[in-house]
Amino acid sequence: MSHPHPELSAPGPLPDGGVRVVALGGLGEIGRNMTIIEHAGKLLIVDCGVLFPEEHHPGVDLILPDFDYIEDRLDDVVALVLTHGHEDHIGAVPFLLRRKPDIPVVGSQLTLALVEAKLKEHKIAPFTLGVKEGDTEQLGPFGCEFIAVNHSIPDALAVAIRTPGGTLLHTGDFKMDQVPLDRRITDLRAFARLGEEGVDLFLVDSTNAEVPGFTTPERNITPAIERVFHRARRRIIVACFSSHVHRVQQVLDAAEESGRKVALVGRSMVRNMGIAAELGFLRVPDGILVDLGRLAQLPEDEQVLVCTGSQGEPMAALSRMANRDHKIEVGDGDTVVLASSLIPGNENAVYRVINGLTRLGADVVHKGNALVHVSGHASAGELLYCYNIVRPRNVMPVHGEWRHLVANGDLAVATGVPQDRVVYAEDGVVVDLVDGVARVAGAVDCGYVYVDGSSVGGTTETLLKDRRILRDEGFVTIIVVRDSSTGKVAAGPEIQTRGFAEEERVFDNVRPRLDAALEEARQNGVTDTHQLQQVIRRTVGSFVGNKLRRRPMIIPIVIDA
Repeated sequence: MSHPHPELSAPGPLPDGGVRVVALGGLGEIGRNMTIIEHAGKLLIVDCGVLFPEEHHPGVDLILPDFDYIEDRLDDVVALVLTHGHEDHIGAVPFLLRRKPDIPVVGSQLTLALVEAKLKEHKIAPFTLGVKEGDTEQLGPFGCEFIAVNHSIPDALAVAIRTPGGTLLHTGDFKMDQVPLDRRITDLRAFARLGEEGVDLFLVDSTNAEVPGFTTPERNITPAIERVFHRARRRIIVACFSSHVHRVQQVLDAAEESGRKVALVGRSMVRNMGIAAELGFLRVPDGILVDLGRLAQLPEDEQVLVCTGSQGEPMAALSRMANRDHKIEVGDGDTVVLASSLIPGNENAVYRVINGLTRLGADVVHKGNALVHVSGHASAGELLYCYNIVRPRNVMPVHGEWRHLVANGDLAVATGVPQDRVVYAEDGVVVDLVDGVARVAGAVDCGYVYVDGSSVGGTTETLLKDRRILRDEGFVTIIVVRDSSTGKVAAGPEIQTRGFAEEERVFDNVRPRLDAALEEARQNGVTDTHQLQQVIRRTVGSFVGNKLRRRPMIIPIVIDA
């Protein structure tokens, strides 16, 4: 648990007729998107995603939003609205529904299919409500209208939320590709109509707010992928997100044209593409998809593999191939395509994979040397268009790190939104819309919740700090046997180390100090085991810090005999 702003107190009661907005994730970070909308005593949740751990989260599998803010109010939740099917927007749904399985889940056809497959693994049967662009639904006091937006996954939606206290428009993740592969464009006519009606609070995707101009259309990638297929001598391995239907479609089309067969590698890739094909969002040419065993029997210049691991995830197929820890052995003449952008924080892991594959002789094609990926988010030029079309009374940048949020706010101001009507918030900061004005009203506790194996929420920052010390500094164990009748040291100290380059005999120099410190403690009447352990910890810690310039974990053990 953490309080995002110590200078902010807990919010007071929501004024009558007001609308309260609290983000439990997605502000000040890329991922973990979850926003609570409150009006008339009821709650509407928009998205419920996960954040993927970085190097300073050793042992952590996923990071969830902190549900404590709504823990006592789950009966007030009228629905969970999902804007699209990416993990950073739907990945935490099973963990929320564990607490209250009957919360209605609202989303588009593909989004719900992906969520239902995920919930099935958790043995949760949700109550779902399918919607499409143009639909309206009354969810408690919230009148929700769903609007088509273009993104890097099909069937994404923005949502307009009408209440007596004001109208909110949440874009979700979006861009304005004018020639999308699925011909489904962002519905700017709906945005303009809502602008005419009056949008009191515009919650806008900030991810690419620092990027000038317009995001490159997905269609522009096709020539680069086709060139890869035409020049490849052996196998082609394409790594992308397991939800990137458009990219897989381009690979299937290129494979069909070049006479190659395709195998999908990885459980999530197989599952998601199966769902997309079944619902008609992925067109699979006849006979193009084969299983991995059948693919291996074909000539290498007829093979294409589509796998996960484009972010350098250590257990993903591509990383294991780079480390020669996979049944697919990458070698000279193979072509590997990383068809995704770098998520901040993953750069080192991705470059390790690129270097490993290159060392094995592969030709590695990535965003840095070819146009094999474009962003799924609106750049500054597109955001300016939206502000001019919607003309919102208040703006709250969402979905981004601080630099993205501020850049987005600057764009809003450039189009005429008053500076004091742009609200910057982080996770846990409470924003109230009252009488047409949005203002920060306080803050609530809102920290990271770690999924660590079978544990959810049990991992703390203290535990992670211990893991980082073990990983980076090693540990020292000191065992001392004490005569229970005299209090004198009967055996030891025995010192064992792990994670040290130095040989253990370097610690011979600290044993006399330990003997002296323990004897002094005995003469001073110290008999408590814990206090003796502290004496050992201080003595060894001082020695290691001064002589070896290390700060390892020190584990003293005192045994009475």
